[in-house]
Amino acid sequence: MRLADYTTVRLGGPARGFVRASTEEELIEAVRTADASGEPVLILGGGSNLVVADEGFDGTVIQVATRGVSRGAGPGVLTVAAGEDWDAVVARTVAEGLAGLECLSGIPGLAGATPIQNVGAYGQEVSQTITQVRVYDRKTSEILDIPNEQCGFGYRTSRFRGADRFVVLSVTFGLAVQVRSAPVRYAELAAALGVSPGDQVESIQARSAVIELRQRKGMVIDPSDPDTRSVGSFFVNPVLDAGAMACVEAAARARCGPDTRVPRFPVGDRAGDRAGDGLVKVPAAWLIERAGFGKGYSPGDGARISSKHTLALVNSGSASTASLMALAREIRDGVRDTFGVCLTPEPVLVGVTL
Repeated sequence: MRLADYTTVRLGGPARGFVRASTEEELIEAVRTADASGEPVLILGGGSNLVVADEGFDGTVIQVATRGVSRGAGPGVLTVAAGEDWDAVVARTVAEGLAGLECLSGIPGLAGATPIQNVGAYGQEVSQTITQVRVYDRKTSEILDIPNEQCGFGYRTSRFRGADRFVVLSVTFGLAVQVRSAPVRYAELAAALGVSPGDQVESIQARSAVIELRQRKGMVIDPSDPDTRSVGSFFVNPVLDAGAMACVEAAARARCGPDTRVPRFPVGDRAGDRAGDGLVKVPAAWLIERAGFGKGYSPGDGARISSKHTLALVNSGSASTASLMALAREIRDGVRDTFGVCLTPEPVLVGVTL
């Protein structure tokens, strides 16, 4: 089987072995068996944040297909199996009058992946509502319940990201029991809703507005829209200190004019980031565009930038993983040479490096 059939970017070569785990017990047993024989393992969720080499994966792919959503003992407590479709989970919480995930609507993938990279969008991150993550520890062969404060959440990261030790089994959320959304923090979403940042709206309104915004950017999977044949945002928004920010501002004025203002957002401790030390987050899309890579840019080898969103690198239908990564490197190098900032990839890279 080709892993291209299991990734949203539709790229990736064959795997030596493939196991579909429909229950938690099957998932643990598949991982345990592979580990006991020294077999390399790739845990596969929805494939929406995965770039696999054209040569494929020389090991066993274990697809997480577990199901189950249960209400906890307390109000607003929800435990979700790792294999549940994420957007379906968000839709369910909105329908049941639970707030805290509505701005994470339309994100492809499975629930088990959300704590790994601390999934976030439009002012919300899962770290704000996760109470614990249940995992299988491959080192000790134990099942552990890891509380939020021990998950190491940060901007698009956690203790689980980049580490093969833990396999996420389920995620527990503590949500507000209310039909109104959490306060709207993201300016673009507030404008779309016609409210001020900090206001609240009906959660279903927030969900609808977020999905519409994501659709405009090609960030909702649509088989009829080639711009959605991607892994979403390919690069993480860089977090800069005062010195790096000053260099970016100087470069921007030199390149774009003396009145150029570089957009930035303060970095707080809401998602485990450090606060009060002058760190700011700069939109990677702004840097990419000012470095000369506009929407639709293509070197002509089947890989291109989305025509809707600069952060999405698209497989036009004839791309290879090699060509996609070549485009990513070209963009990374262009931003580095222009602004002195080295962009880092957001997706998991298997068999390839940036």
